[in-house]
Amino acid sequence: MTKINFIPQPYPLQKGLPPRNVQTTKQTSIQSFGDLLAEQTNGQLKISKHASNRLNERNIHIDEKQWAKISTKVQEAKAKGVNESLVLLNNAALIVSAKNATVITAMDLQEAENQLFTNINGAIVLS
Repeated sequence: MTKINFIPQPYPLQKGLPPRNVQTTKQTSIQSFGDLLAEQTNGQLKISKHASNRLNERNIHIDEKQWAKISTKVQEAKAKGVNESLVLLNNAALIVSAKNATVITAMDLQEAENQLFTNINGAIVLS
């Protein structure tokens, strides 16, 4: 049979306080995986395979400057609590997950004109 010895604490513990011989450290904020991923990708938008196909099929061209502007506005929307956003441009409409920083789908304005957009909680209008 194994004997277990009790080792007494040098100081009595008080409820809610650490032992006196243990150093406490500052608490750091904990980042979510999504925040860490967005930080690693420098806030750049990802384009889903579906959205990429739609951009190509519908001959929608968005230049780098415009993508940067969209990305910035999507980050602002996310900071305000937006999860899914409709982004209206001069030549296209995009559905973007601000939560995941991902373009979900894209359509030209003629196609978007007859659409009912659901499950979005924000809109970004860029010219």
